[in-house]
Amino acid sequence: MAYTTINKSGDYFNTKLWSGNGSSQALTGVGHQTDMVWIKSRTDTRKHNLYDVVRGVQKRIVSNDSVVEDTVPGVTAFGADGFTVGSETDTNGSSRNFVGWSWKAGAGQGSSNTDGSINTTYTSVNTTAGFSISQYTGTGSNATVGHGLGVIPEMIIIKEITGSGRNWRVYHKDVGNDKIMYLNTTSAEVSDSTAFNSTSPTSSVFSVGTSGGTNDNGNNYIAYCFAPKTGYSKFGQYKSTGYSDGPFCYTGFKPKYILIKNYSNSAEWEIYDAARVGYNDANYHLNAEDTSAEATLSGRLDLLSNGFKIRVTNSGPLNSGTAGQTYFYMAFAEAPLVGSNNIPCTAR
Repeated sequence: MAYTTINKSGDYFNTKLWSGNGSSQALTGVGHQTDMVWIKSRTDTRKHNLYDVVRGVQKRIVSNDSVVEDTVPGVTAFGADGFTVGSETDTNGSSRNFVGWSWKAGAGQGSSNTDGSINTTYTSVNTTAGFSISQYTGTGSNATVGHGLGVIPEMIIIKEITGSGRNWRVYHKDVGNDKIMYLNTTSAEVSDSTAFNSTSPTSSVFSVGTSGGTNDNGNNYIAYCFAPKTGYSKFGQYKSTGYSDGPFCYTGFKPKYILIKNYSNSAEWEIYDAARVGYNDANYHLNAEDTSAEATLSGRLDLLSNGFKIRVTNSGPLNSGTAGQTYFYMAFAEAPLVGSNNIPCTAR
């Protein structure tokens, strides 16, 4: 069994649902200081909006596009138990339903990290939960950037926030350091030795090469770094079976949130969580690279007490009809299989 000292995952990650009012509303009950929040309208076609405490309120980047940061009244305040949304339609449109995935980093903007050859402008870090947010300015030359986690991150998501507007870059340990994924497209893995300089991250820094997507001279970047924590988060992979009895992925916890991407082939970035409408095996999903409303397809996957089970076949995003295609995932817990309080969790 997987034991963890994080008995209440809501102290570090949670999902918040709300109905928009078109003006302003404070969303509380999240359970932690919100340092990064990813918001999507569930009921209509709108952008994915990402805000964080390092860049500041009203500073938006969108996962479904390559555009640089803009300023809109989407998130107008970060609070000790949630966040406030303003009049922006993408985050608080009247009579629309929304989901927000919230992470706690360092409970504030943080300070400069000087571990790498590039000093970050700010790094907000939570070593307990394995999550940090760093802003830095590119040099155009091979370099390193400090992440502050004290352990090796297994997934890094980077976006250029000033400049011409380039695709998001994603590093995942199972894809490797000489390949990248674009969060804003359905593309398969792309060979690129310049994004992360063909160098895996260490316990103190991650590497960037000469790619404009991670290190253009004079442009600013935001990096979200994630390290696994037993019973709370996991960054793994699986292979398609080619038939309807899809793979089971052991996480050591009951998942609250899962992001899955087929990196062998072109496919969507599917996001599932335990809060929205839908139940095993009719869990609804949203796609990180797409503005569409929540998909209500059934027969997709089951959320279990110790992982998740793929139920669909002939589906590129989850379980290709061709056996052996590779997928990676990022998952966060609703409850550990067994915590340090010795209380086991149950299936959904």
